[in-house]
Amino acid sequence: MIRNLLIAAALCAGAAQAAEGGYWQIGGRIIGVIPDESADITVVGGDVKVDNSYMPELDITYYFDPHWSVELIASTMKHSVEHTPTGLDLGSVWLLPPTLTVSYHFAPGAKFQPYVGAGLNYTFFYNEHTSNSDVFDVDYDSALGFALVAGFDVPVDDHWSFNVDVKKIFLNTDVTVTVAPGVIAEADVDIDPWVIGVGARYTFN
Repeated sequence: MIRNLLIAAALCAGAAQAAEGGYWQIGGRIIGVIPDESADITVVGGDVKVDNSYMPELDITYYFDPHWSVELIASTMKHSVEHTPTGLDLGSVWLLPPTLTVSYHFAPGAKFQPYVGAGLNYTFFYNEHTSNSDVFDVDYDSALGFALVAGFDVPVDDHWSFNVDVKKIFLNTDVTVTVAPGVIAEADVDIDPWVIGVGARYTFN
């Protein structure tokens, strides 16, 4: 799926080569990933709690024209998970969530440049780990989700700009927890994180 996202971004950029005024941005942000989680768990019932994570993020943006752009972001982060209300430690998992969005910029050339957009996310879950002797294994299915985005740029000079970006990702995954030999609990988990980022972008024009 990540290959499909990259191909889509490349096709968009290739189609835009003939568009007058097209240009690139590359940027970096510090992001906070704040899950808005809920779960439907078989056998044991209850819910899950997923902790917040803070990591650096890379973003690459192509502007078709001053108003429309396509952006691909990439980062990886680690979350710890526990069962509620028991507090049972369900270990940790790493996420790789490349997200491709198309945005509309309302005020190109202004001192304050807001934008909104939407797109797709595909989250890979990997390196699941638990040290809890009561949990034998935890497995997360990689999943496709949708994303909404809003933010703004504040130009500093002809190339650099300050950026604030907020995304809401609607993400659901199936989780399988082996709590004892032959005793398996399955969970339908909505993670639905807010991704809040602050950083800088450099424009090639």
